[in-house]
Amino acid sequence: MATKKRHWFWNILIVLTVIVCGLAFAAHFKNWTKIKPDRFQVLSGIYYHELKYSDLDSVQFVERIPPMKRLSGFSAFDKGKGVYREFKDSLTDKKVPVFIDNFSGQKIRLVEKDSSQFFINLKDSIETQELFLFFQEKLNAEAPN
Repeated sequence: MATKKRHWFWNILIVLTVIVCGLAFAAHFKNWTKIKPDRFQVLSGIYYHELKYSDLDSVQFVERIPPMKRLSGFSAFDKGKGVYREFKDSLTDKKVPVFIDNFSGQKIRLVEKDSSQFFINLKDSIETQELFLFFQEKLNAEAPN
């Protein structure tokens, strides 16, 4: 019986496709955060947000995010990430970045001085609480005495 030889191009294409899908999954799997001296950065897949501590107006814990329309992003299992817009504020077109790794846990609501909002939580509730305390310290440090 003659063996059929598969072309090398298709083998390479299949391997590259599996690698790209694996990298996309890893990029969206969790919120990748970076704390710098003057700003906080969060990356999840193609979604990125940068928050300067000097622009921080308020920080609070919320049980649920408000009802919003998803402009882009996804919700799967216990995660929700993307860019949303509040229903009540649909005329001003303010975009709200959402980086939720655990819908059942508390979320951190950050409000910037231009009244734009930002929601984040991490998979571990203790890490989320530590991040909340960190933002409170930065807010108190930036507040005028």
